[in-house]
Amino acid sequence: MLSDTHLPLPLRQTRVHEVCGGGAFCFAAISVGQSKGRALWIRQAWRSDHLNPAGLSAFCNPSRILLAQIKDQMEGLAVMEEALRDGSLSHVIIELDQPLDLTAGRRLQLAAKDGGTTGLCIIPDGMGSNAAETRWRCDPVFDPDRADSTLMRWSLIKNKSGTLCDWYVRWNPHQTNPADRLAVVSPPGQ
Repeated sequence: MLSDTHLPLPLRQTRVHEVCGGGAFCFAAISVGQSKGRALWIRQAWRSDHLNPAGLSAFCNPSRILLAQIKDQMEGLAVMEEALRDGSLSHVIIELDQPLDLTAGRRLQLAAKDGGTTGLCIIPDGMGSNAAETRWRCDPVFDPDRADSTLMRWSLIKNKSGTLCDWYVRWNPHQTNPADRLAVVSPPGQ
């Protein structure tokens, strides 16, 4: 289902959300960019890929992101829970490689509520927690009419408090007003 209704970003505060797909990192960075606060990005130290601040700079100011490298997912969940509960950050983002059980997911939701913080779990395709408020699938889309690569399809595939929708969005980092940088657009070829 395609909707041209208002895109629900920024994500609902005091809740933990999930995102998967090839555009998940862009979605996370845009979510941070749409907020006014700082973010903590948690990732496991064993990963061979690196989070490049220059790559995030088109979507948000990388100086607003603190990177935490942890040894495993259990340690990462403990760090996330404490950071959510603390309330001094606008976002806490974690990259997960294993499913969350309902207890861990619920603990994160309670911590987000206590701290008034938004949580975002970057998950592999097909994985997710029943405790998540929303789950997004974000993928880049080839647009034959334009030479840029900023077109993305964002699908809301789980929503505890609303309907499921798809949006085609385009990111324009040159807009001076951060709220105008993300635009809902027509699908390619229309």
